[in-house]
Amino acid sequence: MKIDAQFKKVSYTQFAEYGDKQTYMDINLPKRATKLSAGYDFFAPSDMVLDAGQTVTAATGIRAEMPDGFFLMIVPRSGLGFKYKLRLNNTVGIIDADYKDAPNEGHIFIRMTNESDKSLEIKKGEAFAQGIFLQYCTTADDRVTEQRSGGLGSTTKKI
Repeated sequence: MKIDAQFKKVSYTQFAEYGDKQTYMDINLPKRATKLSAGYDFFAPSDMVLDAGQTVTAATGIRAEMPDGFFLMIVPRSGLGFKYKLRLNNTVGIIDADYKDAPNEGHIFIRMTNESDKSLEIKKGEAFAQGIFLQYCTTADDRVTEQRSGGLGSTTKKI
C-alpha cells in the first residue's frame, strides 16, 4: 500500500548548529534497500564513533511528511542491534504526523547507545536506523482538539 508520505530535508537554518553547509548538502534522504523492505534507511550525516557504553545523538537533517492517521516508527538497523546491542534511548522513536509543523520543522533526531563491549564506527552515508510508516486507530469516543505547540516531547504541552 502506498501512502502520500515523503522525506525532506529541514532548512539549513534548522540544521546549522549540528553541521556545516557541506554536511547539510551531503545529507541523503531515507530510502528502502529492496523492493520488499518495510523500513526506510536513515543514513549518517557524518562519521560517528560510539565507544562501548557511549551515547550519541544524530541530527539527521530529515523531516517526514505523512497523512493524518499515520506515524513514523524509528528503530535501529537490526544488524547493529545484534552486533553492538545498539538501542535507541527512547526504545522506539515515534514521529507524529503533526511533528512536521513544529518550530524545528520536524527535524528528526536519533539518540542511541552502544551497549556492547566493543567500539562501533558508523561512517558518513552508512545506514544506521530505519523508519517504518504505520497507520493507527483512535477510539470511538476520542475528542482530542489540542494542537502541537513545540518539538520533541511537546505533545503534553497544550496551546
